[in-house]
Amino acid sequence: MTATVLNGKTLSATLKAELREDVHRYIAQYQQAPGLVIVRVEGDAASGFYSKAILRIANEIGVTARLESLPEQTTAEELHTILLDLNTDPAVHGIIVQMPLPAHLSQDLVANTIDPAKDIDGISPLNAGNLVLGLPSFQASTASAVMEILARNDIQLEGQHVVVLGRSNVVGKPLSLLLLQKNATVTICHSRTRDLPSMTRQADILVAAVGRANMVKADWVRPGAVVIDVGINALPEGGMTGDVDYAGVQEVAGALTPVPGGIGPLTNALLLKQCLEAAWRQSSARAAH
Repeated sequence: MTATVLNGKTLSATLKAELREDVHRYIAQYQQAPGLVIVRVEGDAASGFYSKAILRIANEIGVTARLESLPEQTTAEELHTILLDLNTDPAVHGIIVQMPLPAHLSQDLVANTIDPAKDIDGISPLNAGNLVLGLPSFQASTASAVMEILARNDIQLEGQHVVVLGRSNVVGKPLSLLLLQKNATVTICHSRTRDLPSMTRQADILVAAVGRANMVKADWVRPGAVVIDVGINALPEGGMTGDVDYAGVQEVAGALTPVPGGIGPLTNALLLKQCLEAAWRQSSARAAH
């Protein structure tokens, strides 16, 4: 058996074409483009790569986006002030703060300061709480990308056993909640889980989101299972690989996402989709007043 490749690049191109049309409709109605600001505190090389990718997609679909690049020594007070200014700027509809932050800056500061209406990556307590309650919310874009690739490949979730490797606030936890909303049976595994391979072999759908290169081997996967690889790990010799041993697992799985070219391209497109949704909501609310 050789797994079907779940190609995120192809889906991302389709999604960007849909978004481009929606952006044109927005501009025609409100005479301005949706606005996005990426706040990046220097210090993490990978976040710089992600920022450029988001800016590129924004430019492709017609969203006005800019990068607010801050020195590594930026204080908590300075970051707080910048976020408050962006909260009140009517030209800014979506805000994303690149993670990880330097050690002296906390994610809690960002989550508690950013306006939930502009929090397009779903990290604020209001958006995270609404997700738990099943209410409308902006969602973590990587978790949304996993749901999107499953939906667009017509992969059934209802009644399926999904095992999620990883319990982070940006992937594992929100993804588990989104899967539950689709009536999947969800098991979350993590670093303290005993006998991981026996757990993962029970999965109809296995999602790897732990940040450990090639951790998931072929004997961790039930034959025919769908395997979604969220991991992005830099290799010492250059290039990147996922959390899944692709060469081995593709001989066992029924379907598999590659790295690169799987979840990554969809994540950024869905972030822009939420920015556009934020723009529609904010502009509609202002027009009502």
